[in-house]
Amino acid sequence: MGRINAMALALALAGCAAAPPGEAPAPQREPGAPLSVLQPPAAARTVEEFDTTTAAQRAAATRAPSTPEEMLGRTVASLGDPADPGFWALTPLVSSVRQGRLVDPVTGFSVLVELRPRRADPGAGTLVSLPALRALGVPLTALREIAVYSAGS
Repeated sequence: MGRINAMALALALAGCAAAPPGEAPAPQREPGAPLSVLQPPAAARTVEEFDTTTAAQRAAATRAPSTPEEMLGRTVASLGDPADPGFWALTPLVSSVRQGRLVDPVTGFSVLVELRPRRADPGAGTLVSLPALRALGVPLTALREIAVYSAGS
């Protein structure tokens, strides 16, 4: 009889740690994560859901450059990973991460981006973030030749 009581007590105590039904714990986010690094929702399906940038971030990214620039070259741009937030371009025109600007000669628009190195031949093209392509006014399915500039020091 003592064994049964001990087993019943163990089972009762094990149930104390279980959450009440229907109450899932809230997902944890890193405290203080800036808006520029927030990931799109897991259920994102539309361009607006994937683009997590704010109006202020878009305005800052499309302002005129404040430092001298060096033209790195022209490259064919296409959409990069839409789930990777922020303004960036993955390009074989740089060997290290640096700030830069993309210019679309068709629309005349430009956007400040983080230039990230891409291990590929220079003619392989550049993958551009969803928010950056939108700021350039380039259709998301287009292959567009753009100019790439590196921010001066």
